[in-house]
Amino acid sequence: MATDSGFSDFFYPAADGLRLHARIYRSADLAGWPVVCLPGLTRNCRDFHELALFLSHQGLFPRRVVAFDYRGRGQSAHDAEVKNYNVVTEANDVLAGLDALGIASATFIGTSRGGLIVHVLGSLRPTVLRAIVLNDIGPVIEAAGLAHIRDYLGKNPVPKSFAETVAALRKVHGADFPALAEDDWARMARALYREETGGWVPDFDPKLVETLEGIDFSQPLPTLWPQFDELAAVPMLTIRGANSRLLSTETLAEMTTRHPGMETITVDGQGHAPLLETGDLPHSIARFFGEAEERAGL
Repeated sequence: MATDSGFSDFFYPAADGLRLHARIYRSADLAGWPVVCLPGLTRNCRDFHELALFLSHQGLFPRRVVAFDYRGRGQSAHDAEVKNYNVVTEANDVLAGLDALGIASATFIGTSRGGLIVHVLGSLRPTVLRAIVLNDIGPVIEAAGLAHIRDYLGKNPVPKSFAETVAALRKVHGADFPALAEDDWARMARALYREETGGWVPDFDPKLVETLEGIDFSQPLPTLWPQFDELAAVPMLTIRGANSRLLSTETLAEMTTRHPGMETITVDGQGHAPLLETGDLPHSIARFFGEAEERAGL
């Protein structure tokens, strides 16, 4: 049963038995393609709350929305094996959740790491992808941008109050997100942190930071162009923050060349990754999904 917040909590086992979590917005009897939301490296399903409410109640075409917590994030259990924090395992975890929910295919929104998982899903089970929104991610990750993420994740403070939590976020990300208002920063803080005795802590397994150790950021990172090319027939919208450190304009241009039907949106005043509930982005995403359905004859 949905809570007063508009969603219900869904728990299911991964293939290795780990208890995983997702939020479900609306019932399975809605006519439109369901939407699957996949967050970033250390993020969780709360990132998509406002967008999920919008898409699940939007006009004449409300959609069921499923937002996942990967293992080690949000309400999903932590994994004792750090090596299991990888995009292939997490892609299989998503597929296990979709199977448990009886969802054979859906539209996908992948923010950062979530977009990498979408690339993997295209190889593991291409029929699951009906349309794709990539939020500030592509087949090439800028090494300097990932190094920046590693650096600030390794210095996570433990603010004593919510106000200190918001201030800490603005200190790290303010230069990349000058367009955000006070309410935006507060939503980001509530999505990223949880309150515990003694202060506010990031809502992910601290061992996740270990997965970034050992990477030589002075060298180009491996790319996913073959996997991206496999998505050429899938309707795609790529959103880029104008101040992004992870998705370059050159990569975005190459993506457009390889996927001529791909739509793009650049979000001024935001970096990695744009807040999808801001500005006109919810309407743009809803329109994109609706038009993809129309082209499919549904």
